[in-house]
Amino acid sequence: MRPDADVEPGTLLVAAPGLLDPNFRRTVVYVIDHRGEGTLGVVLNRPSEVSVHDVLPIWGPFASRPRAVFVGGPVEQKTALCLAALRTGQDAADVSGVIGVRGPVALVDLDSDPEELAPKVRGLRVFAGYSGWGADQLADEIERGDWIVVPALPDDVLTPPGIDLWGRVLRRQGLPLALLATHPIDVTRN
Repeated sequence: MRPDADVEPGTLLVAAPGLLDPNFRRTVVYVIDHRGEGTLGVVLNRPSEVSVHDVLPIWGPFASRPRAVFVGGPVEQKTALCLAALRTGQDAADVSGVIGVRGPVALVDLDSDPEELAPKVRGLRVFAGYSGWGADQLADEIERGDWIVVPALPDDVLTPPGIDLWGRVLRRQGLPLALLATHPIDVTRN
């Protein structure tokens, strides 16, 4: 079985405590697309200091708090992606301006009208850049132990800063994975 067999749109890649790459240390990546050619996702727990209103003024009032642009990853950081959690009863196939990812989570077309979309979503988040892996690259990183693949909850994409999403996701996995949430940021201070 391939190491990335459990990766699919709507799953999370949780950085293992030993992953020290500054782009991904203690991150939670939401997978938007995964296929033979590669994988695309966004980091859910890296807010920037930039307001959505400053870069996409028409979307600013509709962004979930904090209304900051989140750093989606190191690839194409001048590209904006937007994820939304649709309200109960809304189906992405029936909502103009979105493409379903999994369940109520959808990728938003930022060229669409936010006024039309707003009543149909519980919240949305804008990301600058994304996280991307070429063919077999993610499988190699999972096999090396850099990533833990777990299911996502729809509210993960809207988690506000100040909440330790990395620890929260690990704790809800049960033992033994939950123990990783206690791993100190700096092991020399343990």
